[in-house]
Amino acid sequence: MAPKRRQCASMQEYERMLEEHPTFRTNQRRAEDYTARALTSGEANRVARTIVVIPTVVHVVWKKPSENIDKVQVQSQIDAINLDYRANNSDISNVPTPWQGLVGNAKIRFKLATKDPDGQRTDGIVRVRTDRKHFNVGDDVKRAGQGGSTAWPADDYLNIWVCTLGGGLLGYAQFPGGPKATDGVVILNTAFGTQGTATAPFDKGRSMTHEVGHWLNLRHIWGDTLDCSGGDKVADTPNCEGPNFGKPTFPKLSCTNGPNGDMFMNYMDYTDDDAMFMFTAGQVARMSACLAGPRKSFLA
Repeated sequence: MAPKRRQCASMQEYERMLEEHPTFRTNQRRAEDYTARALTSGEANRVARTIVVIPTVVHVVWKKPSENIDKVQVQSQIDAINLDYRANNSDISNVPTPWQGLVGNAKIRFKLATKDPDGQRTDGIVRVRTDRKHFNVGDDVKRAGQGGSTAWPADDYLNIWVCTLGGGLLGYAQFPGGPKATDGVVILNTAFGTQGTATAPFDKGRSMTHEVGHWLNLRHIWGDTLDCSGGDKVADTPNCEGPNFGKPTFPKLSCTNGPNGDMFMNYMDYTDDDAMFMFTAGQVARMSACLAGPRKSFLA
């Protein structure tokens, strides 16, 4: 059964990485230090002025034939995320008037890989048949020996694993600085793309938009606390008490953030696909800093 509300395990994975991989803690600290410098030195702005093309490989890990999604569905996801990251999505006009001036264009283009790690031609899709009914959080889907598919080199490709996930999850991502062998994004197959098996309310490709935001070092807009004490390290996203689900009505107030309230239409909240449709300029600057630093291998 398809999930009825958004659930992302990226911060759960983040905490696991901190415990299991001491270098991840160090690398994340360095990434935050670099981000602060890049935002003040102008390095993030220099990246933001260019189009960054990210070669992408989609690992389709399937047991049932319906899980072996076709190329049309895969391409529909690439098309959707490209619109979202360029602020060309048709629903961008739904951004409330007070925040229209904050809309950010990340100038990132995702492109299915045309060459594999050996230099051979590819359509950017790897298909692996598994005996697993579903995968949970963790890295099994990223390991051939556990019924998954081995990552392509993480400095050269964005790895996306599409599979059946348990626990009501739509996906999760690995933040910058983790092990190369597991770097990338995992997405539920019925929340991937805009066609085929994509199922409402997660059929506009926004689960991928959300998780790639984590891959580029964005946090949830409520800072993953439930008492107004958190924050996402971005100045132009209002602090909010916790995640928003479904299709809220503007304004929705929390944490004394009136008159405009929570920015629940932000891609880094938990609303339905058709209720989220923007990144802010501050989030774009943070992603640009990530591309200037820990993910600089994708710069031309």
